[in-house]
Amino acid sequence: MKQKIVIKVQVRCDKCRSKAMETAADTDGVISVSLQGKYKDTVVVTGDGVDSASLAKRLGKKLGHASLETVEEMKEKPGVDNGETKG
Repeated sequence: MKQKIVIKVQVRCDKCRSKAMETAADTDGVISVSLQGKYKDTVVVTGDGVDSASLAKRLGKKLGHASLETVEEMKEKPGVDNGETKG
């Protein structure tokens, strides 16, 4: 199940931002990581089978504070062929 996880983190500098990206990218099942928000203080992770609670806990340990905002299941777009052949 693909999911989108949004975690608000405490970032003070560019080094903290890169540490947040590295920590999230090292987690099993992560497909993509991005920073969003006005101050680039929101980590958005897309993955398959990612444990959101442990990811938020790891980010909190590395950066001082992290709070899990949302976890949503990503639905497949209609009309996308998943490699299956018809007929």
